[in-house]
Amino acid sequence: MRRFDLVVWDWDGTIIDSVGAVSDAMIGAATDLGLPVPTEAQARWVIGMGLLEAVHYAVPAIRREQMPAFIERYRVHYLKRDAELKLFEGIPEVLRGLDAAGVPLAVATGKSRAGLNRALVQTGLGPRFAATRCADEGAPKPDPWMLRDLGETLQIDPSRMVMIGDTTHDVGMAQAAGASSVAVLYGAHDPDALQAIAPDALVSKVAELAAWLADACEVPGDVLGLTQQRR
Repeated sequence: MRRFDLVVWDWDGTIIDSVGAVSDAMIGAATDLGLPVPTEAQARWVIGMGLLEAVHYAVPAIRREQMPAFIERYRVHYLKRDAELKLFEGIPEVLRGLDAAGVPLAVATGKSRAGLNRALVQTGLGPRFAATRCADEGAPKPDPWMLRDLGETLQIDPSRMVMIGDTTHDVGMAQAAGASSVAVLYGAHDPDALQAIAPDALVSKVAELAAWLADACEVPGDVLGLTQQRR
């Protein structure tokens, strides 16, 4: 029996290899405005949060009146690299296979609605997802709002969902909503931090994630592109 009726995905650092672009944009914006510059570790930690929350955490010295300029500079730096960002190898096959097998998919992301819509068009992945939620539409991670709202919209109880993400914010949101979680170790947060928050599973690469989903969602492994990896 299929364990999950909905697979919810984080975007940055889980589906697309954008951690460097996001952290560099945070560092670049602080530098442009002469603010205390966050370390790379600090800039990576905020990935997955809503942008306002991320800025306040990474650059706590920022004043309210500086926030619009910071966000504008952040977007300038990020958009310089936006078109170059690539999906992690194997992710298109996993999404296509789950979709073809009738497993509903959704996105819960710290991106803005405008940013996610642009990314869905650029990657061509928009039609794969039954619903999407963004941080600027409600409470950001780790608040459970996104998962609970997806559940209400799609009429799926959180206990029948699994959240896949690369940060403790993703895992914390799933736990607060009563959903299961899988933490991927190829994204923004340190493996030790992810292990400490105790997700239901930890995977180090996309092939391991595909194998876990094949079992949890009752989908043949070859449908998710696993035939070659298992040989």
